[in-house]
Amino acid sequence: MKNTTVLISGASIAGPALAYWLERYGCTVTIVEKAPALRPGGQAVDFKGETHMKVLARMGILDEVRRRQTGGHDTTFIDADGRPQAVMPGEFTGGEIEIGRGDVAALLYERTAARCEYVFGDSITSLTETASGVHVTFERGAPRTFDLVVGADGIHSNVRRLAFGPEEDYVRFLGHYYALADASAPGAPAQSVMYNEPGRMVSLWGNKARAFFVFASEQLQYDRWDTDQQKRLLARAYEGARWRVPEIIAAASGAPEFYLDSISRVEIDHYAKGRVVLLGDAAYGNTLGGFGTGLAIVGAYVLAGELAAAGGDHRVGFRRYEEEFRGYAKISRKGNAGPFLAPPTQGRIRMRNQMFKRSLLLKSMLWMTDRFATNIDLKDYPAPAGRPHGPAPARG
Repeated sequence: MKNTTVLISGASIAGPALAYWLERYGCTVTIVEKAPALRPGGQAVDFKGETHMKVLARMGILDEVRRRQTGGHDTTFIDADGRPQAVMPGEFTGGEIEIGRGDVAALLYERTAARCEYVFGDSITSLTETASGVHVTFERGAPRTFDLVVGADGIHSNVRRLAFGPEEDYVRFLGHYYALADASAPGAPAQSVMYNEPGRMVSLWGNKARAFFVFASEQLQYDRWDTDQQKRLLARAYEGARWRVPEIIAAASGAPEFYLDSISRVEIDHYAKGRVVLLGDAAYGNTLGGFGTGLAIVGAYVLAGELAAAGGDHRVGFRRYEEEFRGYAKISRKGNAGPFLAPPTQGRIRMRNQMFKRSLLLKSMLWMTDRFATNIDLKDYPAPAGRPHGPAPARG
């Protein structure tokens, strides 16, 4: 292969999954991550259907993913007095395998850390393409040149901004925000419950986080790295709410782990520009859409495989990656989880709840999600270069 030095921005799931395959194809891989360390915790993610399982098996991690799974949990919709209204079954949100995002990230890190270079606490500041590579500058590290650069850094991709243009050209705000907090109010129920008011939702012990919020809003201006400011925004969004919302907001305000972001969708015509390519949410993200992790894992397999099949020719490999994957990723161009999780009226809340009392409708929806998850014919790409599966031996 040619073009074997690769810089990947983002060390969550898409980036390390791609690093796993590229290293096995003989590439020298560097992963840069803005966070100071691997991020633990976070929302639950899921895998479903034959395609996801096949890729996890080919990576040699399916059994370990199954071992670490959290299991889907039924969620009871309740009213302001805490009375049950309907039950959303765990398989609706948890897929075939539900597992913590941080657990998947840790598992992929274990498989790549000894053979790939991880640089935490740094970020790309510029990308300059030349005839033979991409000259990259960083916030902290010295400039370096790589054959290829991959943006696997989420919906708010820094690589996409630098290589393609401003975020507002490619990311569509869908009218809602969500927040996750690793905190629960005193005496919180042991089971997963969800409470709704028009345009607002609070879930406790849910399979997204210990406290999970979704609310309708105009687009907000705030510092994405200022959690105190975000906590104040959340508190304002839930002023006057009933049930136990005030005490849950108070608990979330003191949570050591807290995250708030918009529900948005990436809309981009091409995944690659020159020697730079996008992967995962950076290319086809749809917040809380239910397919992000599966798309990242399968996308990494396809991107690495097409590069290997093209002998490292990025023009051919990137084009074939997009041709193979765009149809599979089209599910991310549809849907908006916001109105489902936080319906805009009391009538819409009742309609949503009634849906889970109709078994035929529910089965049909589950069948459709499984169909979308398997809507790709996986190729058998060139055999990787003889690396054993499993964690690499420690250095030294």
